[in-house]
Amino acid sequence: MAADGARRAAADLVEDYRPGSFLLAGPESTLLATGSQAAVSETDPDELAARVTKLLVDTQAPVAVGALPFDSAAAGHLVIPESVRRAGGLHPYLPAGEPWSPPAPEVVAVPEPADYERAVADAVTALCADTGLRKVVLARALRLTFAERVEVARLLPGLAAANPLGYTYAADLPGGSTLVGASPELLLARTGTQVVSNPMAGSLPRGADPDSDRANAAALLASTKDQAEHRLVVEAVVDALGPFCRGLYVPGGPSLVSTPTMWHLSTRITGELADPDVSSLRLAAALHPTPAVCGTPAAAARSAIADLEPFDRGFYSGVVGWCAPDGDGEWVVAIRCAEVSGARMRLFAGAGIMPASRPAAELAETSAKFRTLLLALGLDL
Repeated sequence: MAADGARRAAADLVEDYRPGSFLLAGPESTLLATGSQAAVSETDPDELAARVTKLLVDTQAPVAVGALPFDSAAAGHLVIPESVRRAGGLHPYLPAGEPWSPPAPEVVAVPEPADYERAVADAVTALCADTGLRKVVLARALRLTFAERVEVARLLPGLAAANPLGYTYAADLPGGSTLVGASPELLLARTGTQVVSNPMAGSLPRGADPDSDRANAAALLASTKDQAEHRLVVEAVVDALGPFCRGLYVPGGPSLVSTPTMWHLSTRITGELADPDVSSLRLAAALHPTPAVCGTPAAAARSAIADLEPFDRGFYSGVVGWCAPDGDGEWVVAIRCAEVSGARMRLFAGAGIMPASRPAAELAETSAKFRTLLLALGLDL
């Protein structure tokens, strides 16, 4: 009965979300923050962490919440909320209300599928040339325009229920839009001096039936291309966390994890901080962006993304989370998401491009990743 009460408390937080709030609901904890006492926008990660920590102390707020954009040269956006409610894990969860089921929207793909395949082919050419580029993540978007305002509060419960192993989130962004999604990937969590990062890279869509689903999982685990892609991300996380930790534990190889739409290669990295004063926000900024959302080397991958993607990612493939005054916190990678503004949604999905990548397969991977939000909308595009 106690467990049922705890899950009901978490469910209440998801269902009490209203526009302007911040929600992060994960497998072990749920947080809903409302209102704003102060906001911090800052590009320098040390200054951002220092200003947020000072505001937390000055206001005695329990957490700061917000997001970092994909471009680490752009300003992060953190808010000191007026009120915070917290509960444990949400699942198993069955939404109490009716989901938001709008009429089919107008849909525009950016870029068009054939153009995305050409961009992947161009990236493969660059990867196979002697340029130093080892991996690049290329994204595409779907612009959805509805006949009515998008009801994020009615969208979130269904999204959370359909993704029990992920992190369902909604965060207000500068300019009045909202970032909403269900990420499978924990960038960083800090509890005391213990840190955890769970990078994911290397993916295949789920199969349409049990036999094909098992075959896809086995193929992903055996894939030389995906294993190499995953190693690049694990190495980058270890390199970024290493200077902050007196010890790191890295499993010898990845495991398989699944979402309702995808299989992923996953490695859970744990460590102990050398300096207990380093906050989770500072650590998240040091890790971001990993090769899972950018590529490697980072500068060359960013340049390729700028050349090949026909849009600004904004906060897509950034970071969403919270930080407490003592430095504890939880930050997830902002993927499987959409930017919502009025009656419009811009959905994003990306794929890691390696020398062995095939354009048609990468297009199919992004299409499967779009389904996380499309299914929550009751759409089959």
